[in-house]
Amino acid sequence: MIPSLNSIISRLHLKQLRLLIALGDHGSLLKAAQQVALTQPGASKALQEIETTFGTPLFTRTNRGLQPNETGHCAIRYARVIYTELAHMREEMVGIQGGRVSVGVIMGAVPLLTDAITMLNPDMSVEIVEDTSAALLSLIDVGRLDLAICRTTISQTPQIYDSLKLQDETLAVVANVKHPLRRAKRLTLQDLVDYRWVVYRANMPMRLLLEREFRDAEIPFPRHLLETTSVFATLAILRSDPSFVALVSIDVAQFFARHDMTCILSLDLASRSEPYELVTRRGAPLSQGARLLIEALRRNQEINN
Repeated sequence: MIPSLNSIISRLHLKQLRLLIALGDHGSLLKAAQQVALTQPGASKALQEIETTFGTPLFTRTNRGLQPNETGHCAIRYARVIYTELAHMREEMVGIQGGRVSVGVIMGAVPLLTDAITMLNPDMSVEIVEDTSAALLSLIDVGRLDLAICRTTISQTPQIYDSLKLQDETLAVVANVKHPLRRAKRLTLQDLVDYRWVVYRANMPMRLLLEREFRDAEIPFPRHLLETTSVFATLAILRSDPSFVALVSIDVAQFFARHDMTCILSLDLASRSEPYELVTRRGAPLSQGARLLIEALRRNQEINN
């Protein structure tokens, strides 16, 4: 029977977790002992203590060494997780002393964020997580992110966040620089109906907007879609095949076009996307790094407006 959590916590030591990881890496008590600076008898005693702590054998003794059983594999996996989280904690503590911020961003707002980051002190550490609004809000909820540029409208509990409108999002359709319609003066959705679309997943704001455009034009929504929320994946697909088009924010579109990575097609969309919001957890204290980034975002907005 596996002991209670309190029993495990009171008896388990970090050095024992290091030994579990080393045993998982080497399958040899001698090599594992050397890695964690123990004698072989000391490592053998430590392993016995670990198995007593968990109340079950974790390894099978064979002529080839120690082979983890199913429970042992579980223990080793979580030992690695704990050590990784401790390493992240240390990195964050170091970053706090020198200035650090973890920020999330949806694809369309990446250029907006990167412009602001260039205004920060170069000694400051910045972690950028690109994902959907739903995923970023969940990371804010658990304290994994200091702030995010996304949308709270997708949340069932938007009241738990503080949000500040940054800017409206204008959309554009982009394609390979060799796309057959790159020089067309004015396009309609009907002109693009036979091309393949790179789109967001179903029920996401930009996907819903595109579906509404097709519905209002009384054109069936394209089939055989490629779905991604990644800027890089979108760019790679467009550059590899001129038969694709994609709906992105105008900031992303202009960034691609400035560097001759894609072209912007002359399609005017009637719909407008929801604005970007600067989102933090309501009531949560802001780190110095978060405050500096928020100020940089505001200054960047003032410059662009």
